[in-house]
Amino acid sequence: MDVQWSELFVFGVSPWELVIRGSLVYWFIFILLRLAGRRDFGTVGSADVLLVVLIADAAQNAMSAQYESVAEGMVLVGTLILWSVAVDRVGYFWPAFERLLDPGRVCLVKDGVMQRRGMRREYVTPDELMSELRQQGIDDLGQVRRAYMESQGEISVLKFKKG
Repeated sequence: MDVQWSELFVFGVSPWELVIRGSLVYWFIFILLRLAGRRDFGTVGSADVLLVVLIADAAQNAMSAQYESVAEGMVLVGTLILWSVAVDRVGYFWPAFERLLDPGRVCLVKDGVMQRRGMRREYVTPDELMSELRQQGIDDLGQVRRAYMESQGEISVLKFKKG
């Protein structure tokens, strides 16, 4: 079986159609993931990897129109990377756009008291919050002036000043 070199870089679908398909699927997945919210605390676990693989597999046919050449795959990958970079750049240069795309921080503890509204918004249980605080060397909520879930899912803690 010989490699069909002449067909590797021939488009079976218009490159512009691939760009449009890739863009539509990118933004659809982006919005869905943004609406789903942050569930984990700043980690990338096996469930996250599995989700990415499943999204890629489910979106492949919608984006590719059953592409068969290397060139078509390259256009799609380039389109997805372009959007990822563009979103980062636009957010950097226009803070108003960043606020639209970035979920921002959510207060989980205020003056030693759990903030149930913020916890409910992010689906954080008291046990999960206390586990995160213990990992930062805090075993009593009374030590915490503020604790926030940051936009990337990490918990940041501001302690009361010793005095």
